[in-house]
Amino acid sequence: MRLTTFTDLGLRTLMYLAQLPAGQLSSVAEVSKVYNISQNHMVKIAGKLKKHGYLTAIRGKNGGICLAQPQADINIGQVIRDMENHLDAVDCKTSSCQLMANCELKKALSNAMDAFLNVMDDYSLTDLVTNKQQIIQVRED
Repeated sequence: MRLTTFTDLGLRTLMYLAQLPAGQLSSVAEVSKVYNISQNHMVKIAGKLKKHGYLTAIRGKNGGICLAQPQADINIGQVIRDMENHLDAVDCKTSSCQLMANCELKKALSNAMDAFLNVMDDYSLTDLVTNKQQIIQVRED
């Protein structure tokens, strides 16, 4: 299973925001700088996280972004489901595969994907930031 960079950065954004002191806002520009990605790309990531209720975006001079819910309530399996466009391991609809009518590969890969997501369902954002001090050091470097 390989997550898209978009989902990976979405998870990393949530982790970054989770290590901030309560009430402190960050910004798209700050997160972009930390992860060395374009601000335009981070705007899209933040927009999708906001759409799914994971972060709050406050406009204006004193605005910024922060978690929209307690980090313990953010389920990593669900974040992955919300961020990924396609969780099919293979796309049989666009394939010209001659085995499609009798293929068991898609079923096996689907079972593997379900198992992966079930494991990720066992993790909350809190579980991913148990090493807050090391994450803070990344931010300060």
